[in-house]
This record gives sequence, structure tokens and C-alpha cells, in this order.
Amino acid sequence: MFDKFHEECGVFAIYGHPEAANLAYLGLYALQHRGQESAGISSSDRREVYSHKGMGHVADIFTPAVLNQLPGELAIGHTRYSTAGETVLLNAQPFSVRCNKGAIALAHNGNLTNANELRRLLEAEGSIFQASSDTEVILHLVAKSRERTIAGALREALLEIEGAFSLVFLAEQRVIVARDPHGFRPLAMGELDLPHGAKAYVFASETCAFDLIGARYTGDVEPGEMVMAGPEGLTRERYAPRRQSSHCVFEHVYFSRPDSVVFGRSVQLSRETMGRLLAHESPVDADVVVPVPDSGVAAAIGYAFESGIPFRHGLIRNHYVGRTFIEPSQAIRDFGVKLKLNPVRHLLEGKRVVLVDDSIVRGTTSRKIVRMVRAAGAKEVHLRISCPPTISPCFYGVDTPSKNELIAANHTVDGIREFVEADSLAYLSMDNLKRSVEDRDRNYCYACYTGDYPTPLVQIEAVAAETRR
Repeated sequence: MFDKFHEECGVFAIYGHPEAANLAYLGLYALQHRGQESAGISSSDRREVYSHKGMGHVADIFTPAVLNQLPGELAIGHTRYSTAGETVLLNAQPFSVRCNKGAIALAHNGNLTNANELRRLLEAEGSIFQASSDTEVILHLVAKSRERTIAGALREALLEIEGAFSLVFLAEQRVIVARDPHGFRPLAMGELDLPHGAKAYVFASETCAFDLIGARYTGDVEPGEMVMAGPEGLTRERYAPRRQSSHCVFEHVYFSRPDSVVFGRSVQLSRETMGRLLAHESPVDADVVVPVPDSGVAAAIGYAFESGIPFRHGLIRNHYVGRTFIEPSQAIRDFGVKLKLNPVRHLLEGKRVVLVDDSIVRGTTSRKIVRMVRAAGAKEVHLRISCPPTISPCFYGVDTPSKNELIAANHTVDGIREFVEADSLAYLSMDNLKRSVEDRDRNYCYACYTGDYPTPLVQIEAVAAETRR
């Protein structure tokens, strides 16, 4: 579904390829769904770091002329939708500076939960910040470190930050990537064969970026791990003890592309399994299963398969519509759903419809879609959601609304059903969500569905906020 959770960010890095910036561009193009606000690439020819970033889509920012200005065999890239910091070019990543460690650039996906505290300390010591993004805090920590090596300075910085981060770091001679000790956000590793037996190393938020450039997925950067690609080859080290894994389950519910492998598991498989289990636990007597495109499609396929009810694309999405919520007129905003979705009346008229979507947040978009399906002639509309009710905001890189804006935090399921005007409403149970991602060892974070946050600082603040209400 759209306009509910703001997409998070996508990162890409490559070492050892003569067309590093061009491949970074292709990688970001594949990761465009993770952020459409801004994008940037930094490259290195082993003497200097070159950067370019802009507002908008990857293909619009990186023309052939721009890419020609980014030479070298090393590059990192980032595509952004803000979860911390304002929507301005100053906050576009990667951030690049020249300091006592040389020229460096950094980008990350996630959210630092102690960024404000660190920023205050750094400013008190004389650091000057240009942006409001939490990523800049990491760069200042690296620059002020007394460690003599880039790797040592980054290691020291990583031990000071808390929260969720998968980051890519570029120095003149090497690419370094790292994940937080809980592994909230994904970061995949891959290899690309070059002539004469050489290899290029690639890293990305999702494996769909590897598919586009012909790279092989070789595994994930481990939680609490730092991986360095440089003249000495590939080296891996654990910079912090691994804590209880807390992979973001919403990557499988909504964020990631279905053709990606995320946290070592096929996203398409997870979503189809969610749909099958949802049909098993919440069946309905109906004529047709219709997904809310695009993120509801895989779960709807699973629901139709398990239930035996025919699957039909009863809602068609216009992929060429911009973000309607930035239009100046409220009247235009109210037409947002109609601009993006149009019903196929022939498939819906006179039918009892099972409408499958990935989540309900505020409920307003769901209500508009239910009304649209009814207006197209549906006799009944039964809404099925392929995850549990969202009752808590995320502090780990997902820009969710506050708790008082989350409909499931303030209404019963039947109250939500009345609000969205569906004939029936059912969510996937927590047990079946865990089964869908094969989480036998409690490796995923479910805080948005439970309010139980895996890091102490966030849990304390969440409890304090709830107490103040």
C-alpha cells in the first residue's frame, strides 16, 4: 500500500570495478522503491573522493554527464526517504568531508536513537553541523577520533552510536560497511566476476540490486560486523558482540521488493505464506480475491491459493503518479487514491470481494479503497491484512505516525472495520506472522505490533511517553 509508512532508505557500495559509479547508479535504480526523495553517489579514484547528489529520482539525478564526473573503482550510493531530518538537499546522502583522515563519505539506512544526545556533545566540543540528519553525527565521530586508521576511527564511532543502522563508508582506498549489533536493517553482500579472475565486491540493502548488475549474492553482513574491501582484499571483523537479532519484520511485510532475498529469506515466499496462513485462519465465503497493488499482490496470491477463490487484478495502479500528498491543494490530496488506483468494474460488479492488503495505519486510505470497490459494484467487501494490527511507532528507521494516529492503537478490530466500512476485517495473527518468516529463534523485531522494543533506551522512552498520555 502507499502513503502510509514512508519508505526508508536504500544503500549500495562497490569496490574494485572500473565502472563503479555506473554500477552504483544501477544499484540505486533497483532500490528506488526504498526512497524517492533524494539520491547521491560518492566515488573514489584512490586519490580523491567525488560526490554528486540531488533531490528526486535516481534516473533524473544521474545523467551520463553526471556519472562521467564520478571516476574510480570504488563507490557508495544512497536513495532516501527521510526518517530523521528535514526534506532538503543538505540532508541528502552520502555525506562527504575532508578531514585529518583524508577524504571520506558515508551513507546509512536506519535511525540512530541517541543521535540528539551525541550531537549536543559534539556541538559542545566545537563541531559544526550543516544538516539535521543523524548520519552526519557518525561522520563527526569518525573525524574527531584519535585512531590513526580509517577502520579504527569508524570502529570507535560505531561503538558510540545506538539504534538501527546499515552503513556504507568510502575512503580514498577502501570501502567499509557495517551493521548494528541487532541487525535491524538488511545489508547483503555479493561478488561480481571481472576478467582474468578478478572480483569486485558489492553490498546493498536488497539483492534485487545484485540481479540488475549480474552480481552473485554471497550472504549478509552480520549484525555487529564491519567488512572492509581494500587493496588487501576482503576482511571481516566483529566490532561489537552480537546481541539478540532484531531483524525488521516489516521488510518482509511491505518494504522490500518481492524479488529480493532479505535476511537470507525470499520476500515473495514470506508474503505468499502470510496470505496462505491468513486464508487458513480467517476464511470468508467470497467470489474473488483482489490485492491492493503493489505490496498486497503476493499475499493475495497466497490467500487465493489456500482458499481456492479466484485471484483477480481488480484494482489497477497507475505507476506514473507522483506523491499526491505534496500537492498544495487539499482537494487534490483527497483524490490521491483515485489518481493511483482504478477499479476494474467488470471484475468487481456483483461480486463478494476479498480485498488483501499488507497493513492499515491511519485507516483513511483503506476506507477510500473499500468505498471505491463498493462504488464499482461489489456486493460485499471483506478486508484481510497480512500482518497484525500496528499499535506502536517505529524508532529504527521506519517513519510511522505517533501512537495517537495509529488506528489500531486506539480502536478494536471491529471499530476499525466500522471506520473502513468493510463487511468484515481480519488481521494475520502474530504466531502466523512468525511462521511466515520462519522465525523459530526470535530473530525479528515486532515492536510495531507489540510495543515491546528491543533496545533499552527506546523502551524506556516509549513507556515514559505512554505514562504521560
